[in-house]
Amino acid sequence: MKIALFTETFLPKVDGIVTRLTKTVQELVAAGDQVMIVCPEGAPPRYCGAEVVGVPATPLPLYPELKLALRLPSVAEALERFQPDLVHVVNPAVLGLGGIWLAKTKGFPLVASYHTHLPKYLEHYGVGLLEPLLWELIRAAHNQAKLNLCTSTAMVEELSSRGVQRTALWQRGVDTDLFRPELRSQAMRQRLLAGRSDTGKLLLYIGRLSAEKQIERIRPVLDAMPEARLALVGDGPYRQQLETLFAGSATHFVGYLAGEELAAAYASGDAFLFPSSTETLGLVLLEAMAAGCPVVAANRGGIPDIVTDGVNGCLYEPDGADGGSASLIAATERLLGDATKQRQLGLAARSEAERWGWAAATEQLRGYYRQVLQPLAVTA
Repeated sequence: MKIALFTETFLPKVDGIVTRLTKTVQELVAAGDQVMIVCPEGAPPRYCGAEVVGVPATPLPLYPELKLALRLPSVAEALERFQPDLVHVVNPAVLGLGGIWLAKTKGFPLVASYHTHLPKYLEHYGVGLLEPLLWELIRAAHNQAKLNLCTSTAMVEELSSRGVQRTALWQRGVDTDLFRPELRSQAMRQRLLAGRSDTGKLLLYIGRLSAEKQIERIRPVLDAMPEARLALVGDGPYRQQLETLFAGSATHFVGYLAGEELAAAYASGDAFLFPSSTETLGLVLLEAMAAGCPVVAANRGGIPDIVTDGVNGCLYEPDGADGGSASLIAATERLLGDATKQRQLGLAARSEAERWGWAAATEQLRGYYRQVLQPLAVTA
């Protein structure tokens, strides 16, 4: 097959969507497919055998990590030359809308996928009143597609309830060869602790430092558990505010890590805290679980697809007047309070992650592509 992928984010940016896309492209090319990636400029001209078409873009004022890329003439020429069997638009927002228009104009079958729960982000940027309008735009964009893929059952249900048609689940994936418990090391623990004493309660957050991730919810955990230490791995637009919020606590801002260093960080923590209640999936949770690090996460969105409370991790309830602080503290204390249970949760987390490889996830995607290319194969 010849597949044109339109995405609002790609390399050199690092996040869950980019990870899914890079792994998917690798698997598609390995299966013999030809892939063209259309993304904001800045990525290399080729990636794992796929052509990359960079489009000039400017950062979105409210969310600078999302870039406005609207110049389509060169993209239209590239698409005409490539002649894809289908167009797959990932998270249509700006560039993706152009991809939808080009696919419809040129008669290419269209698949769309939903990865970022943008309507839930709005309240964290002070524009929650725009949520109904955004849902109207999402519905109008996605209903142009022959198939709309979501990364969790919760998102399949929510998009369907919001009027998005022809939805299906695109299963999760994780690199269990890279992320593995064997990479746990004392040297990495010391790096994450940054000179603080090792109390056996090293908490981790790994991911983008942005407002919608609700990382500030971890601060009351540190206040309630003086022996706990926190390492924040990653970077983003909210870092300066977080440095102020966590001032005076046992917190270390590590910055970006990648490859085996990142995998070693996951494996070297005692608990992975993921307070966000806006996740469509939460790829970092799967990476932590693959590394054998037991997790505490919100009982919302796509997370319950991954984490079963008390079996392979702990869930907390993020609602309430305190923003879920009491529930998050209780879940963290429950996880760390019993060393035997903590080890059992880590082993079960690894076992769960081993069920989800990128090859299987991409073969499922290729099956969806084949369905779309068969007239009337996919119904509402």
